[in-house]
This record gives sequence, C-alpha cells and structure tokens, in this order.
Amino acid sequence: MRPKHPSKTARLFFLIVLGTFFISVAQETEKQELPLESKYKDPSTRVWFNTYGNIRISKRLFWDAQTHFRFQETGSTPYMGQIAQIYNRHAIGYIYSKKFNASLGGVVRINFNTDPESPDRNVVPEWRIWHQYQFALPLGSCMIYHRLRIEHRWTQSFVENSDYIFRNRWRYMFRMKVPLNNHKLKPKTFYVSPEAELIMQSGKAVVASPMEDLRLTTTLGYIATPRLSFAAGMMYSQGQQLENGGIYKQSWTMRFHMYFSPDFRKVKNKLPEIHFDD
Repeated sequence: MRPKHPSKTARLFFLIVLGTFFISVAQETEKQELPLESKYKDPSTRVWFNTYGNIRISKRLFWDAQTHFRFQETGSTPYMGQIAQIYNRHAIGYIYSKKFNASLGGVVRINFNTDPESPDRNVVPEWRIWHQYQFALPLGSCMIYHRLRIEHRWTQSFVENSDYIFRNRWRYMFRMKVPLNNHKLKPKTFYVSPEAELIMQSGKAVVASPMEDLRLTTTLGYIATPRLSFAAGMMYSQGQQLENGGIYKQSWTMRFHMYFSPDFRKVKNKLPEIHFDD
C-alpha cells in the first residue's frame, strides 16, 4: 500500500507557521546593515549524552521527559573537554493518532562558561517554553518523521548583571529510520537514521543572523525491547553567530542516546505501539 500523504490541514498549518517566521525575521532585520563579509570559524568538537523518556499517563496523554549532558572541547582535550550545558526538557504530550502527536512544556538549561580567560560568571540559567508537532509516516519497511518545534527562549550572557534577551527558535527536522537486519522496526533490530534539522531564530537581538544552526546527523541505533532503544552517531553543524551574522560557527558532535517508554497502565488500557520518539 502507498503511504498516505499529510492532510491538507497539516500542510496549511505548516505554511502558516513558516510564513509567520519569515514575516517576523523581515521586521527585525529591516533597516539594519548586513555584515561586510562572511567567514567560517574553525570547527569545535563536542559530545552529547541524551536520554528521552516518553511515559504514558493515559490513553492519549504522555509525559515527555528529556535530560541532556553536553560536553565541549578544551585546548588540550577534544570532544569531552568540559561540561558546557545541562538540559532538563519536559512537556505533556497528546497522541492524536499513531501518525501524529503534539507536546507543550518548558526547559531549564544550565550554561557553563567554557572560556578559560573569562573573568565573568561561571554558570547561567536559560529558560524556554516549547511546543512540538510531529508526523510519523511509514514508507515500506522504514519510518519517516517530520518534526516542527517552536521555542520561546530567554538567554543571558556570562557578564555580571547582564539583561535577559528574548528570541524565538523555529526548528524543522526531517528524519528516517531504516531497519538493517529485519524487514521492520522491532526488537533485536539495528537501524540507521539519517537526519537533517534547520534551526532559525527571530527577535530584537537577531540583526542579520536568522540561521542559528543547520544540523546534519547519521545515527546507528538498536531496538532492545519495545520500551528501550539505544543509538549513537556523529553530527556536523554550522550556523550564524548572533553578534555578527557574517561569522559562521561549526562543530562536530558525537551523540549518544537512550530512549525509554515505560507504561504503568493496566494491560487492558494500553494502545498498540505508536511511532513517536526523539
């Protein structure tokens, strides 16, 4: 059978959100000068350890509980040089069907100052509200995911008594899961997962740097049980620096993931397996 295409309502929703973003960016960058020239910074190296929990609450609701530990290179140690950020991202999600779910929640990110010569503060919190809309579509033995995530973030520099600035992040991710040793994604299956995510930003602090990040990732995963999976991969990313849109930062990141989805309801209340993770 041929997979069903996203509904007209879903496509219209996506176009409305995309149009709203570009209008916002245009308003913020109007009458502001662009950088004279562009240049790329040398790539940095990082390693991320991420856990993703989808905990069923009821027939349609689940708790999305994510914790990330992110390390960044130092002058003498690549990849895992020192801690850079700790994420706590949580939300309440709603399962509309096996092919669509949505989430709404908050984020507390702890940022650590990785500049060894900086005399300013060592730790600064960052606050976010986020909402997410994910479509999961089967294609033969594979699964295709389209994820739209919108974040409203308040950030502060490491300078003492600096003010918080507000920005919006507009994130679109395309992702595939391709089984390698089975005809479908089931326990005891290895899979490869190519992924591309574009992260745009808007706000008064965004002058000529709307493209915050472009992430290209390939991951190898293993489905241990219906409730537990593991994955690891490499990500290349680049994006404009906030203070100067003509400067592009780059990085290579090793990523390690654990996905768990406990369901403590009675057996008679459980729905069949649904396609949502990450």
